[in-house]
Parts: sequence; C-alpha cells; structure tokens
Amino acid sequence: MSLSDVLFQSRNTPIFLPACDHYAGSEKLIKKSLAIQQELGPVFDITCDCEDGATVGNEAAHAELLGHLIASSDNRFNRVGIRVHDLRHPVFEQDLKTVFGLAAQQLAYVVVPKSQSLADAQEAVAIIDRVAADHGRDNIPVHFIIESSGSLREVFPIAALAKVQCLSFGIMDFVSSHDGAIPSAAMQSPLQFTHPLVTRAKVEIAAACQMYGKVASHNVTTDLSDMTYAAADATRAASEFGYRRMWSIHPRQIKHILEAFTPLALEIDEATGILSKAINNAWGPIKYDNRLHDRASFRYYWGILQRAKASGIELSEATSLLLLS
Repeated sequence: MSLSDVLFQSRNTPIFLPACDHYAGSEKLIKKSLAIQQELGPVFDITCDCEDGATVGNEAAHAELLGHLIASSDNRFNRVGIRVHDLRHPVFEQDLKTVFGLAAQQLAYVVVPKSQSLADAQEAVAIIDRVAADHGRDNIPVHFIIESSGSLREVFPIAALAKVQCLSFGIMDFVSSHDGAIPSAAMQSPLQFTHPLVTRAKVEIAAACQMYGKVASHNVTTDLSDMTYAAADATRAASEFGYRRMWSIHPRQIKHILEAFTPLALEIDEATGILSKAINNAWGPIKYDNRLHDRASFRYYWGILQRAKASGIELSEATSLLLLS
C-alpha cells in the first residue's frame, strides 16, 4: 500500500502542480517564458493565451502559432498549457482542434474561461475530451476560471468533475460582472483581501478545491511597478486563503510567486523527520519534538514535501523516498 493510500483512504489524494502559472499571449513573450522555464526547470507552468492574446479576426492564425510553439523543441518539460476562448465563442472548438492537431501529446492542460454554470463546465469538458481523443490524447486535464456569480454558485460540483485539475479566480471579470456593486479598487490589494464579496469568492473556490483534492490558483497582480506586490499577494493568498498556485503576467513576477509558495527548509526537515518516524511506526501515532502526531498531521507534512518537490527544491534521497513509499 502506497503512502497516499494510507493517508487518504477516505478522500481524494490531492493534486500538486507548480505554484506559478505564467500567462503569455504573443510569440515573443511565449519564447521568453520558455527560455526562463529552460533556465529554472519545470517549476512553473506557462499558459499560452488564445483568448486575450489573439486580435479580433486573427484567432485561427494565433491558435496555430501557439500550437507550433507548444510542439517546439523549446518546450522541454511539457509543462505548457493553453487558454482557449470561452465555450460560447464561435472559435472555441476550432482553438481546440488547431492546438491538439499540432501539439496533442505535448499539451499539459486546457484552461476554459467564462463558464457560467456546471452545465457549461460539463459541456466544455465533453468537447475537449472528444477533440483530444480525435487526436490520440486521453485524460487531458482541464482548468476552469471562476469569474462569474453563476460559476461561483456551482463551484463545488465544478471542482468535483473528474477531469478538473485546477480552478482559478478571475478577479477582474468577477468584479466587473457586479456592475459597480464592487468598486474597481477591489481588483487589487489591499481591498481584494478585505471586500466581503471578493473574499467570499476566494474562500469558496479554495474550499471547493480542498474538498475534492484540486488546486486553487489565485488571481493576477496587475500592478507591475514593483514586483514585491506580487510577492505580498502570493503570501496572503497562500497563508490566509488556502491557495497553492497563482497567476503571473510578467516574467519578473515568477520567482517572487515561487518563493512565496515554497515551503521553508525548516518545514521540509520537520516533515521528513515526522514522516520517517511514522513509517517506522507503521503509521501509528508518534511523538516528535514533544508533540503528538497521527495520520491527520501526517497528511499535512506529506503535503509539505509534495509542494517542495513541485517547487523544484532539491530533496535528499531519503526525503524523495518518502514520497514514493
């Protein structure tokens, strides 16, 4: 029996993804992002943007360009996804056919924006599955952006969908959809972390993801004048709102976001010690540093090691073996 089987007998084993999801829409910016990924390793994802990256009337050519970039030798780790147009857009299915036709095996995931309901999400997944299968690809993960009151109302059943891997909060569309009832200042800090309607949305998304073992991805930091804003937002998202991933929209935000979500060396050492002792005690309760630990805390510390691994932290051989136990 694997470690995850021992710790998650009555719930879904959680998914772990790189903590930063970097969005890029133009050929120049995608190539720059791929170069940074080659330098740092697969510690952050790149999402190529069909939706906002394409000019009106140029959607088909843009999707083809992105497909070629995803299929290129510059994509060394297959940690590049695609954000397509929304389900009701005329080119939604064509985006999929174009990108899968060029990069079906290299594509890491598909991001779907602006779904209004569970029914929308189910329809989108069905179309993605069909197009993927037509191009020889099974089990492509799907990410949804929760950015309307309708999708927020059904966020728990959306998170429960088997193909869903990650839910992101689209704060700008969410605030705009309230027709002035939420001030524009709530699109950024500090109000994004204190306005009741916005914090409710963030908490609901995080709670839904936690319930079903999916990844909650925090919204963008739009202020690009100082990269410490992204770092501060990432820290609050992780420590106060339960998020394990965050969007980046500028290459200089990537490292700040990764640092905010990466466990500290002290936490990694503690997790290694606790889980090693737990294994030696056949997963029964243990005492470590004069504190009692059982499977509830074992799950927490297992998550610490998984997050460290996803962040590219070089783990000792003994620690790496814990994740394979």
